[in-house]
Amino acid sequence: MARHLSMTLKDFTLQHCTQQGPAYHLKEDPKNPNCSFLKGKQCGVYEARPVQCRTWPFWPEVMNSKTWKKEVAAFCPGVGKGRVWTKDEIKIQLAEQTDSEKEIWGED
Repeated sequence: MARHLSMTLKDFTLQHCTQQGPAYHLKEDPKNPNCSFLKGKQCGVYEARPVQCRTWPFWPEVMNSKTWKKEVAAFCPGVGKGRVWTKDEIKIQLAEQTDSEKEIWGED
């Protein structure tokens, strides 16, 4: 994201991130729950979005029907629109998200 915004990693981190344990997170504005890179209804850094954003909504913790309906379908305006993802495509997204989380938290 830093490169996409023509920033050094240090400047990007200082301006846009907070550290929680071993992980860095994008700063959140308590007055605005949306991502600070959201421009209208579109991602302002779409080409450089992190794994967490690329794999949404296929996160392991929301992949049961009750949670999906309550936390994903109710929140995400794109659910039910666009193409239908295959089971194999969803498995790839789930694996990418899981691997990313393990890497961040230093798990094997």
